[in-house]
Amino acid sequence: MGRFFGEWLNQLKTYNQNVRLFLLASVLSNIGMGIFMVIYNYYIRELGFDDHMNGSVIAMQAMASAIALLPAGLMSDKFGRKRMILMGAVLGATSLLLRALLTGEMTLIATAFMTGLFMAFIQVSSIPLLAENSTEKERVHLFSFNFAIIMVANVMGNALGGTLTDVFHVFLQMSMLQSVRVTLIIAAVFFFVAILPVLRIREELKKRQQQTGASSLGKLFTTHRSSLKWIGLFAIANLLIGFGSGLVIPYLNLYFSDRFEISNSLVGIILSLGQAMTAVAFMIGPSVVKRYGEVKAVVMLQLASLPFLLLTAYTETLWLAVIGFLFRQALMNAGNPIQMALMMRTVDDSMKGLANSVGQMVFQLGWAVMGPVSTSIVMVYGAYYGYAYVFTITAVLYLVGSSYFLLVFRKLEKKRIEREVA
Repeated sequence: MGRFFGEWLNQLKTYNQNVRLFLLASVLSNIGMGIFMVIYNYYIRELGFDDHMNGSVIAMQAMASAIALLPAGLMSDKFGRKRMILMGAVLGATSLLLRALLTGEMTLIATAFMTGLFMAFIQVSSIPLLAENSTEKERVHLFSFNFAIIMVANVMGNALGGTLTDVFHVFLQMSMLQSVRVTLIIAAVFFFVAILPVLRIREELKKRQQQTGASSLGKLFTTHRSSLKWIGLFAIANLLIGFGSGLVIPYLNLYFSDRFEISNSLVGIILSLGQAMTAVAFMIGPSVVKRYGEVKAVVMLQLASLPFLLLTAYTETLWLAVIGFLFRQALMNAGNPIQMALMMRTVDDSMKGLANSVGQMVFQLGWAVMGPVSTSIVMVYGAYYGYAYVFTITAVLYLVGSSYFLLVFRKLEKKRIEREVA
């Protein structure tokens, strides 16, 4: 265990100043988002709107991200990672502050669209920034560490959001609406503070980023055909996993409350434990890579999650469902940073933003398409068989996606090993 943590500490010491500044900004911004996302639904209710309004707001934010991801990726490749992250952070933080202050139906929807739009700028530029400020050997550890601290920061934000709201309401005698609003403003402040480390990042734009690659759509199909091919192959893998994920992940809270009839508080604790387990799994991922290689590591982790997914699908015992959920969550997500590292190494530097944006866009497409399918199956077959069928379909899609990933990308890894030996 000491050797494990020593390895991570040594890795952290080797990261350059840009990486450390970005990780600090990531912690601050994700604490803010953790606070915001756990409290904002209550804010809408306190304003007198029903849950249909909550659904409209969530849909609008997701739609904005899907629309913005591809152009944001192209802009990131052309104008630089820091500029896009800085623009997204400033405008995203502003949108959070406006959402905490405004009360009209149209303004709530419009500001949710703003948040989705500007968060896409940060999403598509973050991984390429880390990739360009690290070596190949550092990358898997770095991506895993970044994903892990995002999870930890979100858990901290979730806990802080609920605590602050209760403190303001019970001890400071604020109305529930006032306490929620002040908590949301604090969340926005965290996001604004995250801008400070981003300002200190030093980025040198490479000439090839300005002249080739994503500088024009026409050049994309003539100068980087190989990178485009790999982006397409990664996109298919993400789409298959996204279809499976979209059937299950958005409705895990409903699964636990519908099948086991437990309180919302207990559901929240279970989901928070899932995030904590995922953070731990992200830290373990590089050890699996060191032993088996990137492609096999991704596939092994994903396949190892399937028995736990099926356990969750068919059990009628709460503690078994929780165990199944926790291990599925950890194992399935542990491969994400490894897959990111493989993608960032495979595509040209001038197309890293595009690669990241396409991958995220097709994953969200999977969620958008399969969401209505999942709810329809549960409505028809009920809380037991409905979720059992949904989880089983997800297991099949994960199996297909993992098999596809192994067949397509093992040749890529074999070529890399041959180059290193030569």
